[in-house]
Amino acid sequence: MRTWREMRGFPLAVQLLLVNQLGVNTGFYLLIPYLATHLGENLGMSAAVVGIVLGVRNLSQQGLFIIGGSAADRLGARGVIIAGCALRTAGFALFALGDGLPVLLAASVLSGLAGALFNPAVRAYLAQESGERKAEAFALFNVFATTGALIGPLLGSALLLVDFRTSALTAAGIFAVLTVAQALVLPARKVEPTGSGVLGDWREVLGNRAFLAFALAMVGMFTLENQLYLLLPDGAREATGWDGAAGLVFLIGTVANLALQLRITRSLKSRGSRPRWIAAGLAVMGLAFLPPLLGAPLVLLSALLLYLGIMIASPFVMELIPGFGRPELTGTYFGIFYVVSGIAAAVGNAVVGWAMDAGENLPWMCCAVVGLASAGAVAWLHRRGALPAQADPVREAVGA
Repeated sequence: MRTWREMRGFPLAVQLLLVNQLGVNTGFYLLIPYLATHLGENLGMSAAVVGIVLGVRNLSQQGLFIIGGSAADRLGARGVIIAGCALRTAGFALFALGDGLPVLLAASVLSGLAGALFNPAVRAYLAQESGERKAEAFALFNVFATTGALIGPLLGSALLLVDFRTSALTAAGIFAVLTVAQALVLPARKVEPTGSGVLGDWREVLGNRAFLAFALAMVGMFTLENQLYLLLPDGAREATGWDGAAGLVFLIGTVANLALQLRITRSLKSRGSRPRWIAAGLAVMGLAFLPPLLGAPLVLLSALLLYLGIMIASPFVMELIPGFGRPELTGTYFGIFYVVSGIAAAVGNAVVGWAMDAGENLPWMCCAVVGLASAGAVAWLHRRGALPAQADPVREAVGA
């Protein structure tokens, strides 16, 4: 109830974007975790072809975030969000209706491009609409996203009892409803010119050394966050001998988010600087991987600590990003930030996967080192004064 009361304190556009994220994650996790099984078992495709289809989807999204961010700055975040959800609707519908490789590749490209469009655009719009309450808005965003990531697989498992096509069409239907809702409710905002071409915008952002240093320092957050889908579920299954134990990881995260996210963000916002709490959150994320070294059953404690670290750091990270540059380039900053995070997640998963094959304790130790190293890097940048000193550059820019 506290979450809903807090949400009602924001403008209608922000409320819709929060519900939108719940729907986005529900629709995504309803389908994507089961796609590989469908391609291999139902359609009889080889592992290599399955890897190509999944890789095309991931590359289309992670590699094109910068396009989505620039489009949000130049065309307006509202239109880009709507276009992204419409493309995701078409992509997921193609997964349901097509069995041939060309159709499946087209579905992968469309669904990946959709994510590349609306992910940075949603965050840019949320940052612009929430004013001084960016941290709280992104904290709520976290709550709704995590809840969707739990509901999606549960709903997907139930729908798969019918067939994969029903699951895919349901996911497409969710995105179709979101597309219509955004078109009806999200207000259009005047788009301020950036003052240069697209390449000029990219050069300006990529030339911001403080921002690039921060993005690289945050590699640890995205690498460790991805272990919610790789190392932690595997550890939970190993500890219990029960395949369903992986779901406990997401259940713990959802309950913790609902109970603690807003309390943590509000409490920390008034105590100390944002970079300090980002570094602290990263440190907690790194330390979260130490308990399983003492005993496999402690993997669920590890999951709880990891979610706690994300809850500490993530809202302040999202709040800080717009502060690195001009308000007109907010989308581009988010886009490039997520390109870096996508590369980090891919490389990080490859390293952790190698470590899982190499030794029982090695992946946990690697993750702990990565988290603590990222925490140290953010703390160092903060001590050097390289990070934004205040969190609402829009107000300062207009003299408020």
